[in-house]
Amino acid sequence: MSSRRVTKIMEELCGFEVSSGQVSNLNKELDEEFAKWRARALPEIRYLILDATYYKVRIDGTVRDCATLKAIGIRRDDGKRMILGVSCALSEAEVHWREFLIALKERGIGIPDLIISDAHAGLKAALRAACNSSPWQRCQFHLQQNAGHLVTKQELKSLIATQIAAIFNAESRPHAEEKLRIFLQAWRDKQPKLVAWAEENIPEGFAVFDLPEAYRRKLRTSNACETLNSQIKRRTRVVGLFPSEESLERLVTAVLVEISEAWESGKSYLKPEN
Repeated sequence: MSSRRVTKIMEELCGFEVSSGQVSNLNKELDEEFAKWRARALPEIRYLILDATYYKVRIDGTVRDCATLKAIGIRRDDGKRMILGVSCALSEAEVHWREFLIALKERGIGIPDLIISDAHAGLKAALRAACNSSPWQRCQFHLQQNAGHLVTKQELKSLIATQIAAIFNAESRPHAEEKLRIFLQAWRDKQPKLVAWAEENIPEGFAVFDLPEAYRRKLRTSNACETLNSQIKRRTRVVGLFPSEESLERLVTAVLVEISEAWESGKSYLKPEN
């Protein structure tokens, strides 16, 4: 909220005034605590899930889209989830992602066994620069969405979606590759643009086949971040337009701190391997 709105609400609810200086001081205290949380040391992370979403922010009198980068980690020692960090900036460009990933590494996450994300160009470039030792799993959910946009006939969308899902649900990588070969052969003449795209992109969703079968369903998409986004938006929806990047980062961090604490004190997300 703006200082003016806070003052008005406190007057109506509590009967006393709150100065803009008091509000600013409280925000400063929050910012200091949240900055410590975003810079805290991290344990080794086995699996890393990355995503970004956008919120409206007023910058120099203009409404802009502000990218909010988030990272979920699954700890190597006990399989519990935790939120590793968040960063807000006006761009999801490679430099923003690269700085974010380098900071995570400097804070101690080690070398993840797998990184899961969508295929945003800036993120892919940053992963090559900062995390090229870890295999990359392209989100299968986003792959299916992208494929659907390339199907030229509405009546074929459901059938093709089912066939692509069958590829991703194969019991092993060789089986998935064989199902993909049959799929490409079946649609090469009828849907050439889809086939050209699928031949290059679908295999980017196969890295998860190298994991234990019990882990695959939870790690084949970045849906964990999508669910997180919906929880954040329930809290940010009442704001609508943020007055600054700092105010956006403050509220998003507050939400993520709560969620991460619940995850870390709860049950393991993945059963640790023996």
